[in-house]
Amino acid sequence: MPLVATLITNPSTPLLNISLIKKASKVVNGSNINWLAENIACDIILPIEANIDICQKALKLFIGNEKIDIVIQEIEKRRKHLLIADMDSTMIQQECLDELAKEIGLSDEILDITRRAMNGEIEFNTALRQRMHYLKGISTKIINTVIKNRITFTPGGRELISTMKKNGAYTVLVSGGFTVFTKIIAHALGFDEHYGNSLIEKDNLFTGEIVEPILDSKEKSKILLKTADMLNISPQEILAVGDGANDVEMIKLAGSGVALHAKPILAEQAKIRIDYSDLTALLYIQGYKKDEFIM
Repeated sequence: MPLVATLITNPSTPLLNISLIKKASKVVNGSNINWLAENIACDIILPIEANIDICQKALKLFIGNEKIDIVIQEIEKRRKHLLIADMDSTMIQQECLDELAKEIGLSDEILDITRRAMNGEIEFNTALRQRMHYLKGISTKIINTVIKNRITFTPGGRELISTMKKNGAYTVLVSGGFTVFTKIIAHALGFDEHYGNSLIEKDNLFTGEIVEPILDSKEKSKILLKTADMLNISPQEILAVGDGANDVEMIKLAGSGVALHAKPILAEQAKIRIDYSDLTALLYIQGYKKDEFIM
């Protein structure tokens, strides 16, 4: 089955040029070049006998230390019908609980637990319960303050959601974080659905407890499969994106599983790595051209 190699740079640092792309194409015996965005993203159509691993290694060797992402995949069915996206450090640039911790002056206690959990050093459910302890007695009003003052969207997120939805895809935000955040982020970005963990409240204060069962890596995978079944599509037709240990299972299930600026535990297992570009890379790997983006 024909393969395509997509070279992508961050839009803020457009590194691609005709000379570089022609040389890259020659390295892998490319048969055709198709620009998706001038100086930002380009497809190289590979010969029918091409091998993904061999071409990936050859292009990485050619690119060297340049901040260029390389994605090689089958060209057939590269456009997906379902997007499953993590929230923290994926659709937004922060970890919500960490920002909440900073707001209440408990960053030292909570941030280290988060870091170890995202790297797979602590089991996710254990880490979440440990961090919940610090929220006991905190006013629920702090959520809006955190979102207003501390949360920023990852560049390209709105274009990703809008463009995929315009082309018939269904979009789901799935987070091991909290629904008090996911409902606001999902609405702002235009997701069709959102899932997260629910914090228990009493008298407008957090109790430090969470509704069971916890939405962890296994639950994310179940949501992916449940949604695929609802849409009557196969996992091959799914694009999943995340950044940490809690995303490994869903990333491995999806036809296009993307590790975005990810922790090593995920980056080493994902089919696709985006280390430099923003979320528009997820459109380029589906073959969308920049002039097809819905802003």
